[in-house]
Formats: sequence, C-alpha cells, structure tokens
Amino acid sequence: MLNKNAQFLRLVSNSHKGFSILEILIGLTLIGFTGTFVATKVYDQLQEGKVQTAKIQINKLGEALRDFRRHCGFYPTSDQGLDALIEKPGGRECKRYAPGGYLSKGKIPLDPWDNNYFYESDGRTYTMISYGADNIEGGEGFDADINSNEI
Repeated sequence: MLNKNAQFLRLVSNSHKGFSILEILIGLTLIGFTGTFVATKVYDQLQEGKVQTAKIQINKLGEALRDFRRHCGFYPTSDQGLDALIEKPGGRECKRYAPGGYLSKGKIPLDPWDNNYFYESDGRTYTMISYGADNIEGGEGFDADINSNEI
C-alpha cells in the first residue's frame, strides 16, 4: 500500500510542473489588452457624461436668464455677464430684480471641465458656450463647443 502511494505522489508531482514563462507572458498580454479596452470605454463614458452635464447646465442657466428677462425686460448684456443672475447688475436698471438673484446656490457654475461659460448678449438675445474638453473655440468629438443655440 505504501509503495502505491509513493508511486501516485511521484506521478502527480511529475505531471504538474507549473506555467512556462511563455504562458505567463501570453496571459499578461491578454490581461493588458482587456484592461486597455475597458479603460478606453470608461474614459469615453466619463467624457460623454461631461458633455451631457454641460448641456444640462446651459439649459438651467438659460431658464434663469429667461426669469431675469421676464422680470427686467432684457437679458443681461455681455458687460453685465452671468453675474447678473446672482447680483443686481449696474448699468441698465432692472426694477423688478428678484431678491437673492436667480440662482439658488448664489454662484455661477463652471462647466464640467472647470472653465467659465462664455456668455454674450445684446440684451435681446444671448449665446452661451462651453468650449469643451480643450477649452478652445471649435474642435471635434469631446473637444467640440457646446452652444446654447444648438441644444
């Protein structure tokens, strides 16, 4: 009986030598490719989320601008800027300015890439733009501008 156990142990130990270096390298390469693919997809989803967030913020700021216009009869001019939504602007007078302003948190949000929104207005119409991930006018993909007139 002891002799059969010794033969079995010898047979088992000879048949399980482990992985060769080539097998380990192939496994690591496959894991690397999979990780790269997953990381790229996660990054793209994150950037798409930022684009959607910018559109939502521009729409919400647009609602506040329309409230301002309803009370004041005009949009804040380029000189008054978006700050007119949190503090009564100088220059052209707004007689029915809402106490506390038009934004609940009392500050102008930055775009998802931590940049200021570009705002331009003549008092009758306005344009608000986030210049995207690169913060440069123009661009494609996630670097593309997000314009209030195109949402």
